[in-house]
Amino acid sequence: MSILIKDVLLNNEKKDILIEGNRISKIDGKIYTKTDYEIDGKSRAVVPSFFNAHTHAAMTLMRGYSDDLIVMEWLQKKIWPLEEKLTEEDVYWGSKLACLEMIKSGTTFFNDMYWHYHGTAKAVEEMGIRAAISAVFIDFLDREKAKEQQNLNSKLLEETKKYSDRVQFALGPHAIYTVSTESLQWAKEFAEKNNCLIHIHLSESKHEVDDCKKNHRKTPVEYLNDIGFLGPNIIAAHNIWVNKKEIRILKDNNVKIVHTPSSNMKLSSGVFPYRKMKKSGLTVSLGTDGCASNNNLDMFEEMKISSILQKISSMDPTLKPAHETFELATINGAETFDIDAGVIEEGKLADLLLIDLKKPFMVPLHNLVSNLVFSANGSCVDTTICDGKILMQNGKVEGEEEIIEKSAEVARNLVSRV
Repeated sequence: MSILIKDVLLNNEKKDILIEGNRISKIDGKIYTKTDYEIDGKSRAVVPSFFNAHTHAAMTLMRGYSDDLIVMEWLQKKIWPLEEKLTEEDVYWGSKLACLEMIKSGTTFFNDMYWHYHGTAKAVEEMGIRAAISAVFIDFLDREKAKEQQNLNSKLLEETKKYSDRVQFALGPHAIYTVSTESLQWAKEFAEKNNCLIHIHLSESKHEVDDCKKNHRKTPVEYLNDIGFLGPNIIAAHNIWVNKKEIRILKDNNVKIVHTPSSNMKLSSGVFPYRKMKKSGLTVSLGTDGCASNNNLDMFEEMKISSILQKISSMDPTLKPAHETFELATINGAETFDIDAGVIEEGKLADLLLIDLKKPFMVPLHNLVSNLVFSANGSCVDTTICDGKILMQNGKVEGEEEIIEKSAEVARNLVSRV
């Protein structure tokens, strides 16, 4: 398939962009060639699409279900009992709803950890976006459970081959307090043997750190380093309660860091130490977390919150400026997951957005990136293209009404089973 985007704003200049197959083949002032599809880019700007580096997609079904609770009460009394009733069909529809929400708000890749792996993978395949998907690996220090989880992940790795290369298998050991040392070491060995990423929650709460010190006489990062777990294939979400020594350990191991500000604020988990992370040279990307603790998947909102949270917490209005924040959601995500996208350049994957510049909150256009980070929301996305295919145009996704209606029905049914 070939697509020609005419007269679109790119870096303050009007350009034509030619997409052939799944890549951007040419960018020029004027391109004259016959294509399968042509898009009028007038009154629109082209930008790279977003990478949501940490979420639990099917938790869209729990949006608004368990708000305003203390974190352990939220987990033990509301979330975990509901998750025990989940079926693959539930996860499929919850993930389709998540994919729809992300497409409509400009995200074409997400890093997921959740139950019923194939429910999520099938939704991703059908909706046309990209994802790194991991099954939740929890053994609660039980050897039999650990073996079950190891066998499951070995099986899932093989079964993932039936999907397109937009679906990437990853391991998902939940956290140090739900996964045994032996299983963490198994995950590390398995991932290195099979060239997989490992997605884990790390140092999300003070309680987690205190328990680790009590049980291992080390902080979480020190503990993981000592057992040989850390490395460049680790995607660590949250990382709030880390000190200078731990940040240095993370950098020495080239661990990839994910900042999830909305969820951390809502659950009162703490404030991400962005200045220290940046100074260390760590690669930091941005994620929304799941809809049970956010409650949406809008990366525009996540960008704004991430920036202004750092400004007020540091009392420094120059910290985390718009262009830097935008990079967390685009090129940093692409680098973290080794996807050849994140910028609009010839030869890159055609994962991009057309932004409607006539939205009131986009006017005036003194600085496009500042508008995107500080004033925009997902409704400014007119067109979403992923892997060279148009997933949304003029704000409409094919079949979105059915997805919305069916997901609402599935969510009601799920809650009724608890």
